Amino acid sequence: MPGTEVPSEPRDGRSAGPAPSQEMLRGTPVAGSIAPGLPVYGTAPGARDSAPERAPDGVRAAGSRPRDRAPACGDPERGSPDGGAPDTMGPMTAVSPSEPAAQSPARSRVSRRVAAIAESATLAVDAKAKALKAAGKPVIGFGAGEPDFPTPDYVVEAAVAACRQPAMHRYTPAGGLPVLKEAIVAKTARDSGLALTPAQVLVTNGGKQAVYEAFAAMLDPGDEVLVPAPYWTTYPEAIRLAGGVPVPVVADEESGYLVSVAQLEAARTERTKVLLFVSPSNPTGAVYPPDQVEAIGRWAAETGLWVLTDEIYEHLTYGGATAPSMPVLVPELADRCVVVNGVAKTYAMTGWRVGWIAGPADVVKAATNLQSHATSNVANVSQAAAVAALTGDLSAVDEMRTAFDRRRKTIVSMLREIPGVACPEPQGAFYVYPSVKALLGRPINGRTASSSAEFAEIVLEEAEVAVVPGEAFGTPGYVRMSYALGDDDLAEGVGRLQRLLGSAG
Repeated sequence: MPGTEVPSEPRDGRSAGPAPSQEMLRGTPVAGSIAPGLPVYGTAPGARDSAPERAPDGVRAAGSRPRDRAPACGDPERGSPDGGAPDTMGPMTAVSPSEPAAQSPARSRVSRRVAAIAESATLAVDAKAKALKAAGKPVIGFGAGEPDFPTPDYVVEAAVAACRQPAMHRYTPAGGLPVLKEAIVAKTARDSGLALTPAQVLVTNGGKQAVYEAFAAMLDPGDEVLVPAPYWTTYPEAIRLAGGVPVPVVADEESGYLVSVAQLEAARTERTKVLLFVSPSNPTGAVYPPDQVEAIGRWAAETGLWVLTDEIYEHLTYGGATAPSMPVLVPELADRCVVVNGVAKTYAMTGWRVGWIAGPADVVKAATNLQSHATSNVANVSQAAAVAALTGDLSAVDEMRTAFDRRRKTIVSMLREIPGVACPEPQGAFYVYPSVKALLGRPINGRTASSSAEFAEIVLEEAEVAVVPGEAFGTPGYVRMSYALGDDDLAEGVGRLQRLLGSAG
């Protein structure tokens, strides 16, 4: 039927059976749900002059010329000098009987592109903390970036009901259930004021897939992306995988971790295509005020840049702070702006793996084509749960935000009591990002840390407290601590740091 998305065929060639006909697959019209005058994404972003192709070669420091970039290959922690994985078993190559084995070229066992990917530091710290706890150690983990609350009951009940629907047992459209796409359209208009159509939405397996597929749809080899730092550890890896070059633009605690238009302009080159914008920020909790969001958006529009804006923490702001959507404040940017979002943080659904891309229809279509070959549809049960979350009320969100705000005040107050720790007060998300630079080089219980990575090791081993070092976020000398854990655990964990570090130096 015209306008109907057809489920993809199974890879094994078996029939997928009759197309699902439940209400979940049909969706419902949402005509009239978007207020007149709201900015609407365009569908023709226009052609970009193609830059000369070149191999992506790691991160370019802001302010350096492209030719000055250092290659990412050869990092001893990432792979062999030729950019591949460490060769622990020797090369395995086919050799013809008539050709000497010595003449066969040695090949890396793992592709250079994938071998260059660093493990997610945040997940690694969380996994180590959980492993120690499972072994009986009383570790308190500040590493996990997820709410400690359960998913709301009404969301779980919707998932259980979906499990019993045979239509939910089959392939569904790769781009997402129509009813979920319509719910995302309505939620976006309600919460941020941005007008969309279902054709401008792609449902993804969590926010990480949304970030990667958005960059993959926008970037050609060698395109540069301005990445405000401190940054979430996944962003530069996703950019590199998509063929782009991340260019960190660093803001420290003196500026509240907020980059300025002047900094961004200084980092821009003829190869810059995309600005990454995140507010509220992971890892700092910084929130850009509306006037600064607008100023950055207008600069991006005037310079012809695309913007990827990550709004996953949009509902987690405190103390009167707000997180307006950039394409709403700067409507002329909407045709070159891609929004990524999801249900993970707002609704305590990190394990359900539902995110989305919203943007110009041609970019969304390209990302959908990619996903149709990578993963196909997001699990139908998770999509049904997301529909319930987005169409329900925000009372559960309000409860979580109240608890996070209380914990935010507690952790900032307690950290500021530790000599040598400088902790700005975050206005969003559920992280603090204190500087520990003054503690480096000073003895801590008979040990000395020369980096924030070593500092994190010491506090884990000496105080049994897990934090994520700033190296993971592009800014050594800091640590990220999540306050998405129980009040008692939070107080006990920071109390251990106070006792360990109170005598430092």
